[in-house]
Amino acid sequence: MPSLLSPTSLDLIGNTRLVRLAGPSARTGCEIYGKCEYENPGGSVKDRAALFMIETAEREGRLKPGGTVVEGTAGNTGIGIATVANAKGYKTIIVMPNNQSPEKMATLRALGAELVLVPPTKFADPEHFVHRSRRIAEETPNAVWTDQFDNIANRAAHIEGTAAEIWHALRNRIDGFTCAAGTGGTIAGVGMGLKARSRDVTIALTDPHGAALYSYFTAGELTSEGSSVAEGIGQGRITGNLEDAPIDCAFRVSDKDALTVIRQLNAEEGLCLGLSSGINVAGAEQLARKLGPGSTVVTILCDSGFRYLSTVWNPAWLREKGLMS
Repeated sequence: MPSLLSPTSLDLIGNTRLVRLAGPSARTGCEIYGKCEYENPGGSVKDRAALFMIETAEREGRLKPGGTVVEGTAGNTGIGIATVANAKGYKTIIVMPNNQSPEKMATLRALGAELVLVPPTKFADPEHFVHRSRRIAEETPNAVWTDQFDNIANRAAHIEGTAAEIWHALRNRIDGFTCAAGTGGTIAGVGMGLKARSRDVTIALTDPHGAALYSYFTAGELTSEGSSVAEGIGQGRITGNLEDAPIDCAFRVSDKDALTVIRQLNAEEGLCLGLSSGINVAGAEQLARKLGPGSTVVTILCDSGFRYLSTVWNPAWLREKGLMS
């Protein structure tokens, strides 16, 4: 039996469990597993990247005692950074679009982060949350900008951690992996880690509408159509983390289909999840059907639905967005 003792709170990051998803498995005739990343102390998959980026900055001498960690984020990476920074004695400044869930904002404030809210805008705009966070880091004494989108310490967390955990938990028996991309760190890192163990594992991107990577990996062009209310995923450029990502195929999932999935998982399996997890699981079903009956497919359960009680789990909000069936 593995040890249940953790020397520090940071040792709680990673080694999350895989859960067999009964409904998706039954519908496809495959074994579909979700990696329970909401088990991390900051409540999401982003804790892994936060720890690796901060410890890389420490090793390189860029982050010194009493320093400040600055990041632009849709929320979960900021929460992960604040969690790790608190444990290590650093201050945190988080820049976040003001249309993200109130629960994420409240969580960041509870963690003691200085929260800077900016209007959502295109990446080319100098006031985009990424560019604003970089400038704040440059102007703040003894500060480091973690640069989650292009800092490959992000994907290293998944090469060294997530991929290895999946491989060993399933005793080398995995046929496919899929998830959506925000920074690209998870899909690229897990893909690289699994491909290093077996070239036969199929790595699939699952994109929401409004993102451009589906068209890039299927037609070679960064174009998008439609939109999504999913937070933290959907990308319009090839980030540093996505460069050389071993993606074999791609799927696209609508918000309505993803909402159906998370409602089923909640009602039938007791798993209350966020919309990105619904997109991932819907993509896992598509990948399972592509690979055929008997295949084993893994995806990421990014965070809990309790982080979205005012949005995707709020009927009034869904009606306002035209998503209430």
